Amino acid sequence: MQLKLDVKIAAALLAGAAALTMTATGVLAQQKTETIRLTIGSSHPPVIPWVLAMKNTVVANTNKNLEAKGSKYRIEWNEAYGGVLFNFENTIEAIEQGIADFGWVGTLWEPAKMPLHNIGFALPFVTDNPDTIIKVMDELSVKNASFAREWTSQKAVFFATTTSDSYQLFTKFPVTKLEDLKGRKIVGAGAVGSWIEGLGGTFVNSGIPQMYNALQTGVGEGVVLIPSGAVPIKLHEVAPYVTYVNFGAVPFGGFAANKAKWDSLPREVRDVILPLARQYSAETVRIVKEREKAGLETMKKAGAKISTLPEAERARWAKAMPDLAGRWIAAQEKKGIKDAKAIVKQYMSEMQKGGAKPARNWAAGL
Repeated sequence: MQLKLDVKIAAALLAGAAALTMTATGVLAQQKTETIRLTIGSSHPPVIPWVLAMKNTVVANTNKNLEAKGSKYRIEWNEAYGGVLFNFENTIEAIEQGIADFGWVGTLWEPAKMPLHNIGFALPFVTDNPDTIIKVMDELSVKNASFAREWTSQKAVFFATTTSDSYQLFTKFPVTKLEDLKGRKIVGAGAVGSWIEGLGGTFVNSGIPQMYNALQTGVGEGVVLIPSGAVPIKLHEVAPYVTYVNFGAVPFGGFAANKAKWDSLPREVRDVILPLARQYSAETVRIVKEREKAGLETMKKAGAKISTLPEAERARWAKAMPDLAGRWIAAQEKKGIKDAKAIVKQYMSEMQKGGAKPARNWAAGL
């Protein structure tokens, strides 16, 4: 009797052990991960806020969040920054052609392909508040069909807007009045060329990585740039006169993905990446604000001569500009964008609702 009982117990134990083994095997099978390889890139290095923000949001958190959700997927990011895969003139093409699956797009170098996203450059002196810029442009890029089309036509999926601190003037010479720029060679991204038009200077198109060398070699004598982009490349070493003109914070790009690649990703992967990608704008602004004060101190300690353009001269500058809004509207209408005038009105209206106090109301008279 005892033997039969022992046999039954042993059989039960063996059955239990087998069940545990099967359960453990099933768990291990469920825990086996599947790797997806993605490339994220930029024409600029990660010392620049709008590139670092991609690392801090998407790259740093995707796998953590996938694991937290119990997903079997993991992302192996190939991070290609600083022009490794493409230069500043080919950021949207890199996304469109799938050279990078995810990346920063500099719309400021795409006036032909993405003119609506360059509207801020056509309307300077509007606002210094990057939070206002983000709110307005994120909504326009998604809800306004004309804005959205500039991304979809390039086979790109838009996530979030890039903006920064206000544009200022870095020069080899002191600037206290507009006449000081006459005959000078001023470097900047192509979209800011119109800002010095009529001042008697010569504009030189360039990306941030090339600006230091441009001044060092005499290609330029000054630069129109945001301090958050200037401090990391030590621009104040070759342009020690820093004049706060406060042209305004301007939307100049965005974080995007190649549409074919995005559509090919498993739904659960997209569901994890999307909210992270949309945090990009806020993270960019956080970095900018954090660095703004530190950057000012850095330039001062390095001997930079920092001043503010007299308000009367700033007003002169805004007033002296040609009708940039009218010119921009005419150019867009020729391209078939019939709602260009309405877009300017909407942009200015939304900015003012967000607290902007433009030095020049570009919608006046439209």
